[in-house]
Amino acid sequence: MRVQSLLVLAVGVMASLAAQASDEARLPGDAAAVQATAAERPFKLSFGEYRYGGSFGGQDVNLRYRRGDSSAWLGAYRDRDFGSQGRAGVDTSWQPFEGSTLALQPSLQWASGGFWGGSFSVELGEPWFVQVGIGRTNTKPYFNLNFDPNDALSLAAGYRDDSGRTYYLMAIRDDRLGTHQQHVHAVARWPVGNGQRVTVDVLRKTGIADSGPVEGWGLSLGYDFPTWFLHLAYEPWQNFSDLNATRLTVGFRF
Repeated sequence: MRVQSLLVLAVGVMASLAAQASDEARLPGDAAAVQATAAERPFKLSFGEYRYGGSFGGQDVNLRYRRGDSSAWLGAYRDRDFGSQGRAGVDTSWQPFEGSTLALQPSLQWASGGFWGGSFSVELGEPWFVQVGIGRTNTKPYFNLNFDPNDALSLAAGYRDDSGRTYYLMAIRDDRLGTHQQHVHAVARWPVGNGQRVTVDVLRKTGIADSGPVEGWGLSLGYDFPTWFLHLAYEPWQNFSDLNATRLTVGFRF
C-alpha cells in the first residue's frame, strides 16, 4: 500500500473539506451494534488501495463521523485514469412512530465536478426485516467506490438480533439508464467475541458493461476489532467497466 500517498491525501482532505459518501447508507446493518460503537468512538478513518486489472491502482481516504442515527463523511479518491475527486455524504435513519420498527433512511452525496446524488429507503421489521429503496444521481462523472449501481431500485430481506448477528439478501438493479445492471448480495455478519466481528459478502453481478453483457461473482471479507478493521474485496467488471478490481481497506475508530 502506498502509505505516503494516502497520508498526503488525508492532509489534503482535512485542509479542503472535500468529502466522500460511504456505502453504508443503503445497506441493512446491525444498527444497535453500530450505535454502541459510535457512542464510544464516533470517528472512523479509512484508507483504501485499489488494483485494477493488474495495470494501475487507485487510493481513497475518508473520515466518517457518526452521532446517534446520523453520519457524515469527508474524503477523496484518485487514480491514474479517472483523476482526483473530492466527495461529501450525509445520511440518517428516522423512526417516525415511537415503538414502531419502521425506519426512514435518506442520504445525500456530492462530489467535485458537479455530481449530486441521493437515496431513500424504508425498512420495517425486527428481528426479521425488509427494506426497499431508490437511488438517483444527476449522472455527472463519479467514481463509485461501492461499485453498486447508483440510479437503481433496491430490495433487501433478512434477520438481525441484539447480539450483532445479521444475515440478509439484497438486490440492487438499474431502473433508469437501461443497462439491466444488477447486483445481488448475500451478506452474513456475526460477532466472534471481545468486540470483534466477521463480515462475508458474496456478490452475483449481471448486466451490460462497456464491452457488452457480463456476469460474474465477487467476494468481500471483513474483520473488525474494537478500534480498527481490515476489509478485502474482489469485484469483477468494477463499475461495469472492462477491469477487475481488488480492494484493500484499513481503518481506525477513535
